[in-house]
Amino acid sequence: MAVREATLAGLSREQLLNMHYQMVLLRRFEEKAAEEYTLGKIGGFLHLYIGQEANGVGMFSALHPDDYVLSAYREHGYAILKGIDPHAVMAELFGKATGSSKGKGGSMHMYSNEHHLIGGQAIVGAQLVMGAGVGLAIQYQGEHRIALVLFGDGAVDEGAFHEALNLASIWKLPVVFVCENNQYSMGMAVTKAWAVSSLEPRAAAYNIPYRKVDGMDALAMREAMREAREHAVNGNGPFLIESLTYRFRGHSMADPAYYRTREEEQMWKATRDPIALFEEKLKAAGIMRDEDIQATNEKVDALVEDCVRFADDSPFPDPDSLYTEVTLDGAGAIAWRNKPSTPRE
Repeated sequence: MAVREATLAGLSREQLLNMHYQMVLLRRFEEKAAEEYTLGKIGGFLHLYIGQEANGVGMFSALHPDDYVLSAYREHGYAILKGIDPHAVMAELFGKATGSSKGKGGSMHMYSNEHHLIGGQAIVGAQLVMGAGVGLAIQYQGEHRIALVLFGDGAVDEGAFHEALNLASIWKLPVVFVCENNQYSMGMAVTKAWAVSSLEPRAAAYNIPYRKVDGMDALAMREAMREAREHAVNGNGPFLIESLTYRFRGHSMADPAYYRTREEEQMWKATRDPIALFEEKLKAAGIMRDEDIQATNEKVDALVEDCVRFADDSPFPDPDSLYTEVTLDGAGAIAWRNKPSTPRE
């Protein structure tokens, strides 16, 4: 099949192929992380983004490099899309000193001041009020950027959701709130947890513009984010996007997802896989060939394997690093370090 330098959604062939590459990278990275978790190389909780790749790639393609991002704990893909080296992300999962948070954060706490990634928050809904605070700082300093706050449908039922949207609206803060509604929170179907069928009435209650988007369509997500960012960055206040998506795995690696049927899961994987949908769209437009897909798969597989080798070969943090980057003052840290050990009976 011949390819042509056509455009789609205003993007060049190179840009579209790069979006495809990013989606495949996120998928393979998460699959490899799951494999390494079962081998005991990754500890704690591990929340995978498999099935939701179009959300991240679509949104982040519309961001500017200096925009802030605050998220929950399903965040490995966000870190990569924000510009953190995938090697450092994998090393962080392994708890190694070369990780993006020097091995101290793990899966749930990716962070980079350089890339304006404020980190994943383990407390459900915490990033919402923090995002409002970041938005206030942006406004106060007269900066031309936004705070993007990412959260799941489960966080909507926290008081922080209502506090953050209310204050952001009152003060017209440059914040874009995105609910990645994967329909099951931690294990409860949205249809059983929400009294309404969407977030539109809640957005209206706080006088915030709202868009519901097909979260399995990367280009639809990109367009929604472009609209939302333009609204927020120009002083018009916050914007709320509800992205309807689906995670192909359980809430975490410890979740067998018995609350939904295997038939439902297979239906989504067979008919709504965001990577397959994107490939079909690009092939139909004459922008992608099977050879492009194969080349991308091979390139990504090699990169992910190299990330694991890097993480394996990296050292664990030095024990003394436990006392750095903490909120203790100097005297407190010294006192803690020199605290005598309790004799054993």
